[in-house]
Amino acid sequence: MLGGLLAASLATAASARDDNVRLGVLFGFTGPIESLAADFAEAADVAIAEINAAGGILGGREIVAVRADTTCSDTGAAVSAAERLVSGDNVHAILGAGCSGASSAVVSTVLSPRGVLAISPASTSPSLSTIEDRGLFFRTAPSDARQGEVLAELTIERGIGSVAVTYTNNDYGAGLAQSFRDAYEALGGTITLVAAHEDGRGDYSAEVGALATSGAEALMVIGYVDQGGIGIVQASLDTGAFDRFILPDGMLHQTLLDRFGDALDGSIGTTPGGASDALMAYDRLAAEAGATGTGPFRAETYDATALIALAMEAAGSTDSAAMAAALPDLANAPGVPIGPGELARALELVAAGTDIDYQGATAVEMDAAGDAEGSFRRLEIVDGTFAEAGAS
Repeated sequence: MLGGLLAASLATAASARDDNVRLGVLFGFTGPIESLAADFAEAADVAIAEINAAGGILGGREIVAVRADTTCSDTGAAVSAAERLVSGDNVHAILGAGCSGASSAVVSTVLSPRGVLAISPASTSPSLSTIEDRGLFFRTAPSDARQGEVLAELTIERGIGSVAVTYTNNDYGAGLAQSFRDAYEALGGTITLVAAHEDGRGDYSAEVGALATSGAEALMVIGYVDQGGIGIVQASLDTGAFDRFILPDGMLHQTLLDRFGDALDGSIGTTPGGASDALMAYDRLAAEAGATGTGPFRAETYDATALIALAMEAAGSTDSAAMAAALPDLANAPGVPIGPGELARALELVAAGTDIDYQGATAVEMDAAGDAEGSFRRLEIVDGTFAEAGAS
């Protein structure tokens, strides 16, 4: 049933009725995370279709997605895209941004000054926990302060005693590199070298050569699967410098396996989300709706979209301050537990004034900073596929 509705939810503001609720969907649809961003937007469409099929929000208003491209890496482009959504398309809230640098720029320059609520399902930089946001910026993706710890624990468990680290030269890369380094060294591991890399280069053999001379047992690549990160892996395999990698969320997409297959066997990584019944329920829901994405942050995007709609319903309006005030009670216990595929029930309960505990696909629970506490999947590449290495 949702398959046809999913296609309908792709409408833009140009075709929307005046009484529709316009949700800005702000991701890097081009650039270093374009493969991931396509999956994010698809997950948002799953939630929007489910909400509209339930009769919409605020007395029958449908939600319409209005997409805009941050490019991920160009903060000027991100700010311009957000400006267009807010001033030109008159969106009522923002889903995004995806990349941490884009979120930082957009929140500081556009959303906070204009008083617009946003929930990011994929921006993970620890610095976003303390950004000046007037209480309007939330995350369903957990901070990399925790991901660094989980990666360090997994690396030690796998008996890797020394690691070289390369990171994409932005907020996401620098924050996760520092978090991993602190946690790994505290557990007794040795960091032989930490070096930034720039996206957009055709050849990374020089960077890989410097990392290899450090004598590390494995290489941690904090980067993007559509940009420098995959180039670093390619150069490492081509030169024989490294054959074992530690890979965080920005690298864990089917694109990586399609390109390298079992050449990456033994590599490990983490991505937000646990291997839970709720996550599997979301995967079934998405498949029924015709969504085919397999990358990270899909479930977090579904949850962020659902929470925006529920916050509007609870506030009784699209006023951002009222929505922000309602969000913590919706996302946290106590209340009636709400999982994926239960948005119609959730909307009915909220409209009736009943407290809910939106757990969604990712066991959402938000802290005082508006960040999801989160859990992580621990993955290992086995026979050219992602396999579970246990939950954390």
